[in-house]
Amino acid sequence: MEKLLVLYSSRNGQTKKIIDAMQGEFSDYQVELADLHGPVRKNLSKYDKVLIGASVRYGNFHPDLFHFINVHSEQLAAADASFFCVCLVARKPEKAVPSNNAYIKKFLAKSRWRPRAIGVFAGALKYSEYNWWQTRIIQFIMKMTGGSTDTSQDLEFTDWEKVQEFAQRIANDQY
Repeated sequence: MEKLLVLYSSRNGQTKKIIDAMQGEFSDYQVELADLHGPVRKNLSKYDKVLIGASVRYGNFHPDLFHFINVHSEQLAAADASFFCVCLVARKPEKAVPSNNAYIKKFLAKSRWRPRAIGVFAGALKYSEYNWWQTRIIQFIMKMTGGSTDTSQDLEFTDWEKVQEFAQRIANDQY
């Protein structure tokens, strides 16, 4: 059975939730998960495929993502490795396309690694989990971008069909 390493950087759990939803498409693989926010010591050559998922918060990816990529850039370049981003701007259809997404452009400008496949998924707005300052910052960002500032409810924008299609492409080598 082929091996798939899935690495993730998740802040409020939506990226991990997306990875969990992908698992059904990876039934032909022995899947190993690793959180990029902990110590990750992996020899990527032991895996047939590598998938990295990372969320954006306040306009930035977590530094642990780039640390891992910098340390493993040669292995990632040689691996069958793909990447997806989770961000709230992808709630808008035109921003849910990698070539139109500012965070993917920022990622590619900052990273030495060029993934085989790239996906972008809308995240979730979890006002109930934010502290007072986080709520105000997110409300300000949402007001500027035409999103919801209503703190009485959490909103999930993830297109689960799109997540499943991306996972199928990765599983079936359809880049």
